[in-house]
Parts: sequence; structure tokens; C-alpha cells
Amino acid sequence: MELASKYNPQEVESKWYQYWLDHKLFSSKPDGREPYTIVIPPPNVTGVLHMGHMLNNTIQDILIRRARMEGKNALWVPGTDHASIATEAKVVKKLSEQGIKKHDLTREQFLEHAWDWTHEHGGIILKQLRRLGASCDWDRTAFTMDAKRSESVIKVFVDLYNKGLIYRGMRMVNWDPKALTALSTEEVIYKEEQSHLFHLKYYVDGLESLDNEEALKEAGNIIHKDEKGYYAVVATTRPETIMGDTAMCINPKDPKNQWLKGRKVIVPLVGRVIPVIEDRYVDIEFGTGCLKVTPAHDTNDYMLGKTHNLETIDIFNADGTISEQSPIYVGMDRMDCREQIVKDLQAEGLMERIEDYTNKVGYSERNPDTAIEPRLSLQWFLSMKHFADIALPPVLNGEMQFYPTKYVNTYKNWLENIQDWCISRQLWWGHRIPAYYYDEADNFVVAENAEKALVLAREKSGNANLQLSDLRQDEDALDTWFSSWLWPISLFDGINNPGNEEISYYYPTSDLVTAPDIIFFWVARMIMAGEEYMGKYPFKNVYFTGIVRDKLGRKMSKSLGNSPDPLMLIDKYGADGVRMGMMLSAPAGNDILFDEAMTFSSTRPSASKAVISTTRFGMPSA
Repeated sequence: MELASKYNPQEVESKWYQYWLDHKLFSSKPDGREPYTIVIPPPNVTGVLHMGHMLNNTIQDILIRRARMEGKNALWVPGTDHASIATEAKVVKKLSEQGIKKHDLTREQFLEHAWDWTHEHGGIILKQLRRLGASCDWDRTAFTMDAKRSESVIKVFVDLYNKGLIYRGMRMVNWDPKALTALSTEEVIYKEEQSHLFHLKYYVDGLESLDNEEALKEAGNIIHKDEKGYYAVVATTRPETIMGDTAMCINPKDPKNQWLKGRKVIVPLVGRVIPVIEDRYVDIEFGTGCLKVTPAHDTNDYMLGKTHNLETIDIFNADGTISEQSPIYVGMDRMDCREQIVKDLQAEGLMERIEDYTNKVGYSERNPDTAIEPRLSLQWFLSMKHFADIALPPVLNGEMQFYPTKYVNTYKNWLENIQDWCISRQLWWGHRIPAYYYDEADNFVVAENAEKALVLAREKSGNANLQLSDLRQDEDALDTWFSSWLWPISLFDGINNPGNEEISYYYPTSDLVTAPDIIFFWVARMIMAGEEYMGKYPFKNVYFTGIVRDKLGRKMSKSLGNSPDPLMLIDKYGADGVRMGMMLSAPAGNDILFDEAMTFSSTRPSASKAVISTTRFGMPSA
């Protein structure tokens, strides 16, 4: 008998994986055994398998298969996330290639295209996870915008609004000019950049001479003067915002700027006369100690504007171009405007000097090439103090374990400094906010559907003649994370049917395996929702994987072209070979330096290679 000379993983793996599926070996139903449950971090419907997914799902598969071997009723629930911003961007791009603009369509027409795109692309990554060998109960596959999950989201919004925890207000938000939507604080990625600090001349209005100039200088005042007159110097990294200046601010304790008290200055190029106000918020040591105040385009300036009752001038359109509220540069892109305004300031002798400066600039997490714009906007918010108070104790007292434990402090620091969550997005793809306006003054009610809203609107308005046609539902959609924070509960229909057999049996889940970069986006918020709606945290352990990097330590990305195609690796080495190679190269909770040549050059790692140690987390050590 001639033995096969070469093992073919493709034939063996596909054969046995199909056998497992055909015989429902991954399925689970409540019974008398001890349950062991994992919910998958739902990948975006826009996504395809990458090395991070490979690592994360391999660890989950190890845990779930070990639980089965121990005789537990093991359940691994798969699913996908609708990914509002990313998916809408994909659909908009596809439509533009067909010569169609989003706003040429009605909302309903656009959503038809979005659903078509989702049905075509949404299951790709789940099919790829089958290639990896993931032993999920595929019959339970869920989607954050399917019927059960959507109903759960709307019920929770209404409940939290009725509890006074959701409110609508005009506040400064982070704005993505490319996606044309507000973002939460956690969706802003700050990058250190080599920039410039521009020192601009703000001439003092109506000041021709200072009788006590020498005495003021002796007292520590720094007085600027040229042939045009006296001026204050304002240092800024954003000269393109001067069109929105409505005050200049000094610290009342600053000795070098006492001569400016009570005066007015002229905004360069714009010609607007603005007051010099005093506030101890101004850092005496930064720049010249003179701060331009643009209430519509900076969070701190907005607070100063409210304190000092300043005018607010919004000089940016939603897409980052200069608005008609500006007297100059109307229609120009904000970045092009920066270049032009610097040239014009220099030409008019209004630029004292330019110096190199290192600062941090916020970028959109979903559009990494787009700098966010602080923008005053009417949005929906969730009050977070209550949730921080209930989500902190189970982690600090050890009821729920984080691995590695270093992330406990990360979690604690965020919760202790938490800000209200901006939950509205100016998108069509997503769960539409269930608020209904019933008059021209934008008075509204919040209800699960229009029929219930009509009853409430008639009561609130005192107008029994209101009809469904009189109601206007809010145009905004909810932040994607507002659905995924319910994931461990909504997968078992715990919001719609509290106390049902499955939620009682499978919740809390056993272990969560996820990346540390979504500890705030997702992990913390799931804990909040679990405590609020189940009275208990949603999982017993959280294991944070590292980031897969290339051999030079760079994060793998499409732009760098340094990420291998996981499916090509599986074709070449087999799913088991790839998964074993990943695990033998993965130090617990730390970043992984992945090098195909090193990882697959031997069946055993060298003594110096890091090996994942997972005994404490309930996995056999590699």
C-alpha cells in the first residue's frame, strides 16, 4: 500500500468542517449542562478577514473547543455589525460611480441600495471565518440591524429617554467633514504633527497714543507698535478661523497684557472690531498670552463665549468649506483657505512671524485622512455619569477579570473622566432615532413607532386632531455602537423578552476576546448596558489581544501593503497551520510581530520566540 507522500490540508479541513456543519456539531440549546458562551465581536459588514481577525477568532475557537471537550454546553454566537459610517461611505461611493448623488435619492431609495450592498457583501467575512475553521453556531448568525436587534435598540432608546438619560441639545461636537456627521469623543484619533504657530497682528481700535506708555512698560507690559499703530499679537495654529473671531481674551493676572484691558481690537483682514475680554482660563505662558476667541469652532472658546455672552459666527459649511457667514474666502476648502490666508496676511503686513510648532490634531476614526472640525450642532446625547457609576465596581472589585490586568487602570481612568456620549449621526444607514416632531416649533415626543408617538403628541400638544401625517420623524440615525453595546443581551432577545429561557441560561456569557482599541467604544459600554438592563455584567472575563504588526513593528494596513492575505496563507499552509503559527508567535495581551518566514519555517518555535501563556485564562498553554 503506497502512503500519501504529502498531507493536503485543504482536502482534510474542508471535508471535516463540512461534516461538522452537516451534523450540527457546533449548535447549542439550553439543557442541564453548565453553559459556556462566547459572543463574537461583530465584524463590520464592509470587512474582509485580516490578521487581527485571525488572531482574535483563533483564540475564541480554542476557548470554545476546549469547553466542548470539558463537557460544557458550548455556544459561540456569530454576527455582523451594520457599521453606519463605513457602509454608508461604501454605498455613496458606488452610487457616485454610477453618476448618482446620495441626495438625489429619497431616504427610502438610498436604503434600498444600502440593503442591496449589505446582502451582497455582508456575509463575506463570515464565509471567510468558516475557512479559518471557526466553530460558531452559524444558525444563530445575527446582524445589528435585523428585526430583533433593531427592536431592542429602539426600546432601549425610548426607555433611556423616559428615564431622563437621553437629551437633545445644541453643543460643540466633533464633526467629520467627509462623512458629514457628528462623532463621539472616542471616534477621534489624535496624531502628533509638525505644524506652525502663526503670530498675527490685531491692531488696537482707536488707540493713537499711550500717555503712560513708559510706566506700563516698567510694570511689565509688552507693548507692540509699528507705523500703523499699536497692536496685540495673537498666536494660533488655525489662521483660517479668524473670520469667526468675536473677542480676544487675556488673563486678568497677566502683567504683560494689562495695557489691553477694556480696549477693542481689529480682526486682521476681516476688519471686525471685537472686545478684549478677561478670563483666567487663558494660559499666561502660552504664546503671547492673547487668545483669539472663535466660539463656533473650538470647545473651550464656546465655553468662553457662553460665559461672556459673545456672538457665535459659524464660518464653516458641513463639508469644511467656508460658509457665507464669513466676509471673505466663501466656498474655499478650509485647508486651501489656510494656505491662502497666510499669504494674504503676509502681503498685508499682518503676520508678525511664523514658528515651527508640534501639536496634536484630531482625525476621524472612520476617515483617517480627514481632520475633524469642532462644530456647534444640535445633537442627541446620552448622560454617562450614571453608567460610569454602575460599570466601574464589577471591574475594580474583581467580579469581572481583565487580561492583561493593566487594562483595569485604562478602563478606570476613562470612566472617571467620562463625557456625555453624542449618539446621533447625520446618516441614513442605521437605526433611525425614534423622535417625532409635531409642530413648527420642533416640539417632539419619543416613542417606539409612529402610532404610539401620535397618542403622546396629542396628549402633549392638547391637539386631538393631530394625524400621522402631521408627524416628522427625526432624520438622524443612531451611532453604530448604540446597537452593539446591547450585543450580549440582544443576541438572546433579553430586551424584548426579559427573563426568557435563553437569556436566563446563556447570560452572563463566559469570556470576551477583543482588541484593546475598542475598550471604550464597546467593552465598557456593554458592561454599562448589562448592569442597566440585566443587573449583572455581561461576561466573566475579558481577554485583550495584541495588535498584529509586521517584522518591522509597523501596524499592518492596506496603505502600507504589509499585511498578508489570510486566505492565501490558509491556502498555502492550511487553517490549522496558520492558527498554530499565530498562537506560537503571540505573547499574551501584547503586540505580535508577524513574519511569515519565521512563523512557518519550523513546526516548533525557537526557545527565544514568545509563546502565548493562557493557563490562567482557561486555555491550555501553547
